Amino acid sequence: MTDSSDDKAERAGAKAVPQHELDAQALREKTARLRELRLAQEAATGKTASGPPVRRAATKKAPGKSDPKSVPLSEWLATQQKEGRRN
Repeated sequence: MTDSSDDKAERAGAKAVPQHELDAQALREKTARLRELRLAQEAATGKTASGPPVRRAATKKAPGKSDPKSVPLSEWLATQQKEGRRN
């Protein structure tokens, strides 16, 4: 009889943890440790952590106004046809 992968998995039992789970746990521990160090340093220097960078909302164009560089679709299509391009 040969050992199949199922038999090996059963023998390993709950102790077998995938490598990506081990890596994720190590990353979480490292992040927590670094966060504690950063907070301790900020408390010692009196600095407060700033939040995430503030993103500005994109300005919207007024309705009905087109970009001065834009060309109406009908003109663009006519130009494409004159240049020999096919749709």
